[in-house]
Amino acid sequence: MTSSRKNKALFIDTEALSTLALVQEGLLSPVDALMDKETAQKVDKEKHYKGVPFPFSFILAPTGKRNSEVIKSLKIGETVDLISQNRLVGELKVEDIFTVDPHERLLNIYGTADPSHPGVRNTLPRLGEWAVSGPYRVEYPLIKDTVNRVKEMIRRTGAKKISSMMLAANPINRAHERMIRQSISEADLMVLFLRKPFTEEGLRYDIRLNALNLFIDNFLPRNKVVVIPFENSYIFAGYNEMVLDAILAKNYGCSELVIGKNHAGLGLYYDQNRLNTIFDTLSGIDIKITTVDEYVYCDTCRTLVSTQTCPHGQHHHIHYHSQSIMTLIQNGLLPPTILVRKEISANIISALFPNRFENLQELYYSLMPSSGLLETKSDEQFYEKLMKLYQTSSLT
Repeated sequence: MTSSRKNKALFIDTEALSTLALVQEGLLSPVDALMDKETAQKVDKEKHYKGVPFPFSFILAPTGKRNSEVIKSLKIGETVDLISQNRLVGELKVEDIFTVDPHERLLNIYGTADPSHPGVRNTLPRLGEWAVSGPYRVEYPLIKDTVNRVKEMIRRTGAKKISSMMLAANPINRAHERMIRQSISEADLMVLFLRKPFTEEGLRYDIRLNALNLFIDNFLPRNKVVVIPFENSYIFAGYNEMVLDAILAKNYGCSELVIGKNHAGLGLYYDQNRLNTIFDTLSGIDIKITTVDEYVYCDTCRTLVSTQTCPHGQHHHIHYHSQSIMTLIQNGLLPPTILVRKEISANIISALFPNRFENLQELYYSLMPSSGLLETKSDEQFYEKLMKLYQTSSLT
């Protein structure tokens, strides 16, 4: 992208660039542009845009003293460059300039401005007090590529019923597997949006993606599943998350969004002194919302069961609590196979702790049964065999 050196410049981070690209590619439609002051205030008040639920205004208010000074100096009709990571990524033609109340913006997004709230704490430093709107264009190939991948998969498979699910897969566990299998059995194509946050929390995205692909490639019909990186910026947060998830899935071409009944966004909330559920909002979006039961392992049924169909009490249930499973993994422990498939555990642990053992080959052949042929074994193969030893019945 080239630009005139006479242009002023605004500096935005990758999170803002990604969100601008989502709108540019029509993935948050009917929102198709930055909103001016009048439109932004109306959307923040009414929670709708062009007849479709939309929880808050779509604006560009980059933080920083330099950005504020540039925005205040702009003239209507002037073109300003957009810079991200010291690279020219786009430009914007100014149509409106207005002030923004960061506190009010946080309330619209999260329902709170309490600085102890993790979302508020992460978002507040990113919010400037001056916004600029107008037609823009940005270059961000990742978003365009994902749109083309889904379109090509739909064209190639001829899929009509296209289901979708938003996954953190942090890590992917047996409950995730059951939900995915159940959805695939009733759909022509499954789009798995793998969340790719702009924070360092949890497993790295590449580790989660490799583990998810391992499951898909070896245990699912591959031509029925496509994985899409979903860079979920701060706008996909709070009790509005599910609204925007539904809009995004619909605009990718999906006809159904599958969510778990234990999803945090399904709770009740008060709006204008009236008790609501998220379904009151989702009803205006043209996509089917399907909720699936929470799955647990029952030590009496001795299998994965729905909490709605298992007759045994909670004291018999093992829950698939992602953070607890993560604690085991982060400490280098292989989770039990009733929680995480051994192949996935081995894949993740070997990525997190590379070259952990000084004499891996010697350890492998000292502990594991083998064909007698000496072959170099990877960390991942060692962990898989080790898990099999854990599962071997003892002599009694």
